[in-house]
Amino acid sequence: MAELTARGLKPDHRRWYVIRAERFLHAIGKDAPHCTADDVAAYLRNAGDDPKLAAWQFQQVVSALEILFKRALGTPWSATFDWDNWRDSSRRLGPNHPTIARYVPQPRLATESPPAPLGSSLDVLLQAATDELRRRAYAIRTEQTYLQWIRRFLAAFGNRNPRELGASEVKHFLERLAVHDRVASSTQNQALSALLFLYRDVLRLPLDLESFARAKRPRHLPVVLTREEAAALLGALTGTQKLMASLLYGTGMRLMEVVRLRINDIDFGYGQIVVRNAKGAKDRVVPLPNVLVETLRTHLGRVRGLFDDDRRRGLPGVFVPGAIQAKYRSAPTEWGWQYVFPSTRLSVDPSGLTLRRQHLHENGLQKAVKRAAAAAGIAKRVNCHSLRHSFATHLLEAGYDIRTVQELLGHADVSTTMIYTHVLNRGGRGVKSPLDV
Repeated sequence: MAELTARGLKPDHRRWYVIRAERFLHAIGKDAPHCTADDVAAYLRNAGDDPKLAAWQFQQVVSALEILFKRALGTPWSATFDWDNWRDSSRRLGPNHPTIARYVPQPRLATESPPAPLGSSLDVLLQAATDELRRRAYAIRTEQTYLQWIRRFLAAFGNRNPRELGASEVKHFLERLAVHDRVASSTQNQALSALLFLYRDVLRLPLDLESFARAKRPRHLPVVLTREEAAALLGALTGTQKLMASLLYGTGMRLMEVVRLRINDIDFGYGQIVVRNAKGAKDRVVPLPNVLVETLRTHLGRVRGLFDDDRRRGLPGVFVPGAIQAKYRSAPTEWGWQYVFPSTRLSVDPSGLTLRRQHLHENGLQKAVKRAAAAAGIAKRVNCHSLRHSFATHLLEAGYDIRTVQELLGHADVSTTMIYTHVLNRGGRGVKSPLDV
């Protein structure tokens, strides 16, 4: 109780932390000093299976046990137990998460009469836009963004039939975004692309836009860590989160590429990782850092234990896209198709309303990286993508060809990769300050 008071928790909150710890000890049937890490992990897995337990409640359970064993009792095993990973993996994937949103059944208008003319019903229009986006294999985030802008555009004109609107209304909407709402150039371009898609590809109507007020396009340089800063950042992380962040920096993968990594994508024999269905629906190969091999093998050993436990309990298996499951029916329960970083909690699969083992929510790693940057005393605006920027910059500094770096990053155009050359001349384009002369 003293530890809870020292943390400044309110009396009502302190009471619930005590209740969480008491429930654990009652369920395990042991005195606290005799409990093991396996006891805590098994209890947290069972607690995570409860779909009624909210994310904040699960975090409270983890924190209560951490305070009991690590702070109050100082149990030896508690110092290396992956508390942060359990706490940060409390969030489940929702039905709108990019991994599963595309495979959630889309509601359609059930009617025996001929469909309404396109554009006369907002539901019909949005469904037609969704169908066209998926036929063209647009990314799910692009789909969600385009539909959002279409709704926003129509709402700005009283949800009128878009066939009654045209270039002048689109121009007015875009100018209002830039002048009145002061949005960034990229935001205005998003809206423009969505409305061009609506008129040209869904409604099949010409949309000739004359010049209009555009938001000023800023030129931002990426946030790049020095090698020392990257080492300090990774040193401030522990357990699974340290491994994931190390892969971001050591391979140049994007955040969601690491989160969605599957076991059969790791090739220990050739020392490489195959990134499947990355941005632009392309596969690519990145190097597997030698320094991470043993850590990764140990991690997969723990994942195997979780996988075997799920099989014993008869769970339906991991989420796989519909086309793969139709072709390989046993894929969800095969070892190779499991996520390298599975969630510690089961999630309700919205496509089948069954409990499945999804991957970790990316939000946990994002928060952990920000905390680690603060703990390491790094004043830069660091996020997970900064590690990818650092990977590319450090390779160029080491003398690797820019085309090689382009392939490793998965960039379609080398001009995108060229932005990482901004630090190669060392400080202000290589110019020596007069103070240093």
